[in-house]
Amino acid sequence: MSVWCTYSSNMDAASLVDARQARGLALVKAQRAKIKPVGGSRWLVPSQTNPSGGYVVDADQNSCTCPDHEDRGVKCKHLWAIMILRAEVELPDGTMIVTEKRITYRQDWPAYNAAQTEERDRVQLLLKGLCDGIVQPPRSGRGRPPALLADVVYAATMKTYGLMSGRRSTCDIRACADDGLLSKAPAYNTLFKYAERAELAPLLKTLVHEAAAPLRAVETTFATDSTGFATNTYARWFDEKYGGEKKCQRWIKLHAQVGTFTNVIASAEATESNVGDPVMLKPLLDSSIERGFDVRELSADKAYLSNDNLVAIEAVHAVPYIPFKSNSKGTGRTDAWRRLWHMFEAQNDQFLAHYHKRSNVESTFSMVKRKFGPSVRAKTFPAQVNEVLLKCLCHNLSCLVHAIHELGIDPVFWQRLEVH
Repeated sequence: MSVWCTYSSNMDAASLVDARQARGLALVKAQRAKIKPVGGSRWLVPSQTNPSGGYVVDADQNSCTCPDHEDRGVKCKHLWAIMILRAEVELPDGTMIVTEKRITYRQDWPAYNAAQTEERDRVQLLLKGLCDGIVQPPRSGRGRPPALLADVVYAATMKTYGLMSGRRSTCDIRACADDGLLSKAPAYNTLFKYAERAELAPLLKTLVHEAAAPLRAVETTFATDSTGFATNTYARWFDEKYGGEKKCQRWIKLHAQVGTFTNVIASAEATESNVGDPVMLKPLLDSSIERGFDVRELSADKAYLSNDNLVAIEAVHAVPYIPFKSNSKGTGRTDAWRRLWHMFEAQNDQFLAHYHKRSNVESTFSMVKRKFGPSVRAKTFPAQVNEVLLKCLCHNLSCLVHAIHELGIDPVFWQRLEVH
């Protein structure tokens, strides 16, 4: 240790810069295809030590999320890699010229086609990695041993992914068992019984959040909203005024916080239809933070406007983008309210540019419903909640497959990465 300290103190500062610059050049040469723009001046640079990790470089702010830059304040190899990639040249008078080509957002058709054609196979493998982290509950009593919980969750997810009933999904589930993706194919009646259990919902929410975790390196802006899934059950009552029975269709409400870049669902909650939107913002935000997401922006519609929500967003060092109602005033009781009012009134163009990202949550809900159905088959409320959460899990796995091809990530589940 003392030898290293002596050597470090005698090193020339320029040589340290040159060493990082050389490593940045080597990084560009080795992983040029994996360095991706993620919006504005931000870039995703892959980690050379962790295949599933990466760092976000902001070229305009001259910042990076890696420990070398944050702990020492130096220009790290990731910053050098982006400078080399953008061909930045410093003139003698200190002026910086960037010859970077204009970034366009055309579809990467080779990556998109590969993700589409390989999605089902990759979803099965990713789901296997998720289910490997499920701990089997201890057995109590005698009798026939229960099915493995990991097998039940795997089979239920693939049933939801295939948009078929439990009986018609049996062949696909048996094929997964033959491929070694689950220990034993559960019977369809077993899936029905487990789906009725309310205690399954917390596990499914954990899987939804864990499936989103590999994308925390690229997701820093989020949007929150809710949507409904129709059921085939009805609420009935006797109307005293008109002297007859009335009925209305029941539906399940999905509250979600979505990453606006990849459309991944970072946190989700399924409730009764009468649960209000504002009270769900903070639990969803807390779930995203707990999973390791760096929430820098959060947009939502007017329904989420409240002092408590604005304070909760700023408490995690994020900026809220929630529009004011027509009868709102700037004299709020919190500093968070007054700051947002000033931005909304004095810098409306800037506010709307950020708030526009909220449309991505609507796109996410559309993706889930078009791909995995806008309604649920289950009859009871616990089973309906579990089915909605399974749809969210299938969606996140699909997003991961596209991220593998388009961003070059290598998902690893059940690992707590250090958040900088």
